[in-house]
Amino acid sequence: MKKFITTLSIIALALSLSSCLKEDDSAIVSPYGFFKTSVQIRAAVNGCYDPLNKIHDLRYYIAVEGTTDLAATNNSAQKDARLDINPASPGAGTHVWQYCWYGIRYCLSTIAGIQRSPLADSEKSPYEVETRILMSYYYYILTSFFGDVPFYEDYVQTDDDMQRIAKLGRMSAVETRQTLIDELKLYVPTIPQKRTCDQIYNEQRMNYCGAAMGWMMIAKMAAWNKDWDEVIYACEHLEDLYGDLSQYPYSDVMFRNKNTPESIFEINHEFLDGGIDYTPPSNLGISSVVMPYPKRDGDSAVFDSVTIPELGSWCTCYTPLRPSSYLKTYVAPTNTGDIRRDYNICRSYDGVSFPSNRSWMGPKFWCPNVYRAYDSNNYKIFRYADAVLLLAEAWCEKGDFPKSVEYLNKVRARAEIQPYSFISEVKLRAEIRDERARELFGEFGRKFDLVRWGIWYDQVLAYNTYNLVQQNIRPCHEYYPIPDDQCARSGRILSNPEYDKYGLSADED
Repeated sequence: MKKFITTLSIIALALSLSSCLKEDDSAIVSPYGFFKTSVQIRAAVNGCYDPLNKIHDLRYYIAVEGTTDLAATNNSAQKDARLDINPASPGAGTHVWQYCWYGIRYCLSTIAGIQRSPLADSEKSPYEVETRILMSYYYYILTSFFGDVPFYEDYVQTDDDMQRIAKLGRMSAVETRQTLIDELKLYVPTIPQKRTCDQIYNEQRMNYCGAAMGWMMIAKMAAWNKDWDEVIYACEHLEDLYGDLSQYPYSDVMFRNKNTPESIFEINHEFLDGGIDYTPPSNLGISSVVMPYPKRDGDSAVFDSVTIPELGSWCTCYTPLRPSSYLKTYVAPTNTGDIRRDYNICRSYDGVSFPSNRSWMGPKFWCPNVYRAYDSNNYKIFRYADAVLLLAEAWCEKGDFPKSVEYLNKVRARAEIQPYSFISEVKLRAEIRDERARELFGEFGRKFDLVRWGIWYDQVLAYNTYNLVQQNIRPCHEYYPIPDDQCARSGRILSNPEYDKYGLSADED
């Protein structure tokens, strides 16, 4: 069983487990003397969302989408694009580690405050559940990105407790996920069972972590743990909430279309009065790596020799992420009638082809009239189609192939491609994996799928086109290393044994 640490400090986590974290009392809402009204609680919970934007930036996007079988950032000098990462130079691992622990810290402080609030349980409990769901997402990222990480859930106050948490080592990701699943199964049924888009606060549609996000977190973590009964349990609740997939037009998946009915969770890049406000970093929005490249210098909307007025004249383009040949020719070839292809892959604009038939990331990801690298799109993280495909995967793994094909074909029908006919378990499993690629391409999850299937290394080695990825890749890269400065702060209780095997660990102090 997992060892729980009682009465532990969130402050300690920030100081001992996060690189470059400094204690900043202005960023923390104390659980004492606040939380006296629902408005105060809402404000505190909103603050728990703030680290999400710092996590979901260009570096993270390249790490989870650009070092896969479906896309690559050829010729990029960015460390994550080249897989030039190790404990001493962990690339995106630095800020993902830092801001996930910031998020957990804020969530635990807020939960403690809500529990001490004088408000009636019926009024304050939904906020606590929302915060717990959000905290589970931070842990989901940590365990998906780093594998086994420390785990704790208690708010504390003493120096002794701070020292104890600084000495936490890696804990089983499987057990961490199972603990969170068990908790969410208790909490999620107690809050209003609504689609994310149906949540209203101050007459505004919100993107809060409600019941839909709670069920999705159970499903995603259970899929990692290969607990297919739990996946089905959670996704069937989502099916009750969302209904028939065909009612949601695929065009809504474009990142510019915000908080759409099919969405379960998005990273918002807009201000909502009284709600969540995310301001993306000025030079780290993903828009700068998903547009056709190069952009003509000056006041121009010409990209790779083709005029694209919707992108405007003031955007900044970096070395781009590009769809792989494997995606274009095998997974999502032309002439299948698949409506998703033109959203995901761009070979021409308004009838004008790019030179030499070059292909770029499609308009699904483009940010209209982007200024410099400011990305005002929302980032799609979880959609209902993901849950439908998880049901197809779960039923396949349980051996109910007709049921699996039924859910697979719900996604294919919306994409306007021919229904799949069962041939064998092996071919069905491969088809589900390809369908996830076609449906969810570029939505911050491809690497996680490949890693949980146990095929990331082989797929990248076979299909990623960046020569430096081919030179640098090692099996240990399926998970990012814990930054070495954090290992040092823990007294080397935290370590990177998989990186040691390939001579990639930093020298110890």
